[in-house]
Amino acid sequence: TQGTILPAPNFNPIMDAQLLGGALQGISCEKDVLIDILTQRCNSQRLMIAEAYRDMYGRDLITDLKENLSHHFKEVMVGLMYPPASYDAHELWHALKGVDIEEKCLIDILASRSNMEIFQMKEAYLMQYNTDLQQDIDSETSGHFRDTLMNLAQGTRMEGYADPSTAAQDAMILWEACQQKTGEHKNMLQMILCNRSHQQLWMVFQEFQNISGQDIVDAINECYDGYFQELLVAIVLCIRDKPSYFAYRLYNAIHDFGFHNKTVIRILIARSEIDLMNIRQRYKERYGKSLFHDIKHFASGHYESALLAICAGDTEDY
Repeated sequence: TQGTILPAPNFNPIMDAQLLGGALQGISCEKDVLIDILTQRCNSQRLMIAEAYRDMYGRDLITDLKENLSHHFKEVMVGLMYPPASYDAHELWHALKGVDIEEKCLIDILASRSNMEIFQMKEAYLMQYNTDLQQDIDSETSGHFRDTLMNLAQGTRMEGYADPSTAAQDAMILWEACQQKTGEHKNMLQMILCNRSHQQLWMVFQEFQNISGQDIVDAINECYDGYFQELLVAIVLCIRDKPSYFAYRLYNAIHDFGFHNKTVIRILIARSEIDLMNIRQRYKERYGKSLFHDIKHFASGHYESALLAICAGDTEDY
């Protein structure tokens, strides 16, 4: 694990719940206390704090955070309180059911999660919203983009299996799909990318390069467009190097969209206990500036402090 948030040593959920209660129920909300506690405890510890808080005050911690906080700072603090699968479900629901469909959120989550994560996310989605994730994807999206999302949402990617003899065949099918672009070819393309194991696809991408003299990402970018193309590229990039993919998404969210808060918050929270250290490293290598520096430059106030605490930058990152 290369996360930035680790379990706190000498953890005392009752004391933390007391401190949070004092911070939330005083005359003015003590936001620094919230940041100090919630960004310095791992998710399972935060869930224990929420339980202690309920026992102590007879109130729900998430509800109290929502009532006392506002804007993006509220989104960060509340987001930290969800278990990972519930947080993914929450983000997917809002991406599908909001005023506008947030295709990039659907891409980020479904292209990057393992079979187990997808299974848990679907269960959480059903429990939280009393509806089926795949049904909602089916009704809210369309075309080959929808078909690919539906395939990913099945969570049926092969695991650990690699067969060199079929890698060249798959690469040939992918190359033809980039040449012909018929509906049938698009189906074959997404079937291979969504169902073959990571190990298998590494070999397929190498064979594709040998056959076509072109990198698979460049070929997809040349042949397809729209969200279907973005999703296919995301799948390839996540298979090759997930931290690099998220570094790229964070950089875009910070620089291309005038700081796209939702994306920054979602990635930092979702990856905080998995690979945010690696993402920070790739970000610095690729873009010259640290993630810490760029967040500091674009965010402000308690919101900035919360993001920086999750990012956990080093002093040289200023």
